[in-house]
Amino acid sequence: MGTTPRVRAPELRGRQWLNTGGRELKLSDLRGKIVIADFWTFCCINCLHVLDELRPLEEKYADVLVVIGVHSPKFEHEKDPAALAAAVERYGVHHPVLDDPELDMWQQYAARAWPTLSVIDPEGYVVATMAGEGHAEGLARLIDDLIATHEAKGTLHRGDGPYVPPAEPETTLRFPGKAVLLDSGNLLVSDSARHSLAELAPDGETLVRRIGSGTRGRTDGPAGAATFSEPQGLCLLPAHTAEVAGYDLVVADTVNHLLRGVRLASGEVVTVAGTGRQWRSTVDDHSHDALSVDLSSPWDLAWYDDKVVIAMAGIHQLWWFDPVKRTAGMYAGTTVEALRDGPLAEAWMAQPSGLSVSADGARLWVADSETSAIRYVENDVMGTAVGQGLFDFGHVDGPASSALLQHPLGVCALPDGSVLIADTYNGAVRRFDPENDRVSTVAEGLAEPSDLVLTPAGEVLVVESAAHRLTRLAPGALSAAGASTVDGPRHRTERRPTDVAAGEVTLDVIFTPAPGQKLDETYGPSTRLVVSASPPELLLEGAGTGTELSRRLVVNGDVAGGVLQVTAQAATCDADVEHAACHLTRQDWGVPVRVADGAAARLPLVLRGLDDA
Repeated sequence: MGTTPRVRAPELRGRQWLNTGGRELKLSDLRGKIVIADFWTFCCINCLHVLDELRPLEEKYADVLVVIGVHSPKFEHEKDPAALAAAVERYGVHHPVLDDPELDMWQQYAARAWPTLSVIDPEGYVVATMAGEGHAEGLARLIDDLIATHEAKGTLHRGDGPYVPPAEPETTLRFPGKAVLLDSGNLLVSDSARHSLAELAPDGETLVRRIGSGTRGRTDGPAGAATFSEPQGLCLLPAHTAEVAGYDLVVADTVNHLLRGVRLASGEVVTVAGTGRQWRSTVDDHSHDALSVDLSSPWDLAWYDDKVVIAMAGIHQLWWFDPVKRTAGMYAGTTVEALRDGPLAEAWMAQPSGLSVSADGARLWVADSETSAIRYVENDVMGTAVGQGLFDFGHVDGPASSALLQHPLGVCALPDGSVLIADTYNGAVRRFDPENDRVSTVAEGLAEPSDLVLTPAGEVLVVESAAHRLTRLAPGALSAAGASTVDGPRHRTERRPTDVAAGEVTLDVIFTPAPGQKLDETYGPSTRLVVSASPPELLLEGAGTGTELSRRLVVNGDVAGGVLQVTAQAATCDADVEHAACHLTRQDWGVPVRVADGAAARLPLVLRGLDDA
């Protein structure tokens, strides 16, 4: 791994351990094992992708590999130990997790992006650091190398790891995600942690039937045999479209990166869009055969503009799907993770996770969770109703221009033109009224509300995800008298900023292909770099898109600081093999910076680790 001095891994310390049966782990307890420290936060879609990428490695190398999730939170709600414990169960985290609420471990391991992986060898030395997702293949090769090296040295110890599974709870639903009202008056709910759909009676409690076997998988077929993986959004098709398509309901099968169709009469499930591979490509505006295109964590669905619009949380875009023509393509967003309004092809989003269409069909409301914003699409333009950006959040009502939310996952358009918001990390239902351009609080004290359903009788049902139930709002909650005004805390994500010098600064994105791979220039330049700043005046020069991974920036000395938004990607292919596979590595950074005298004039970021420690 190079000639640099070996670095001893810092000791693992935090507020508490989960999934260890109450035991506090030390690095000395893990000596002889290969350890991957996964620095994650449960709001982050890239972190959830990595959890899924690690599962096959944990299974394949179960006797030599220990994954430790180090939870270093972004949002205030994520610092709540009960919320973390719920997230560990919700996302099927089957390895020990260290609670790092003040980001102490994040700092000690020099993490700069969510997620970051640090690989520790059996003797306790950090041998690689990897930022972002898409590292499974490189990790497998590195693990094989470490096994060979340490087996020869006698420093590898095979055997069981320290993971202790928690007790399995008994509830009808487990972390439900989204819900729709059926024509029968029953409710269909995506029972995400049980990998199935639950049909409930109108009381919202009595289980009528389950679609899906309840085990994680991607099998089509009858209701009892079909499988999903953490399904979320549900969309009923108009009757004529359903008749032509051959199914009534579309499901965002989130972790499978698929859309599934369901025939409600029989419960039969069929795959209608996606290959099952996660999207790692280049942005285009073409129409694709729906079953040949890769998707990325589709989170919610809505029928808008005569098609299914998909909140593609994994790549910060909206996509469309036509169930009659069986085609799909990009609808809005560039894949840059940030907040920018404008024409749909130029807008920036951050993990869109909830969709709802206005009563007149003109406006599509979007819960843009990572910017804690409510956005909307109308007349082929994206606007923002509430929200400031990636790092500003809180619970503040009043004028929309100063109101704050905290990671909302759901929206529900009301007949009067206003919209209800499942303000997930504030545990609240909020309401934005465009008429007076104000935000109010309708209900509080909810456990991670993730969706809202309006009944024909005017009742509002809340999918109270972390309480594993549907909850009815009190009658009158939607009236002016029923809403309250909260002037709660304002938060900014306080990651320690990186000091940069005013004037010329060189941004270097360091990319090392995984073992056995090389840069691929078959279809043009193999690398791409996009840079912007918030506020924009932070950068006098250097913003924009280019093909070099090094960029000359000119930092404005009259601006105290801000956030540099950097998106880098690199195309690689397998070296020296027949039928070489191709790979695309992408990473988004929001780097808080402070302009300081005497600071470094170089800002290095690691796109793909295998970065010598």
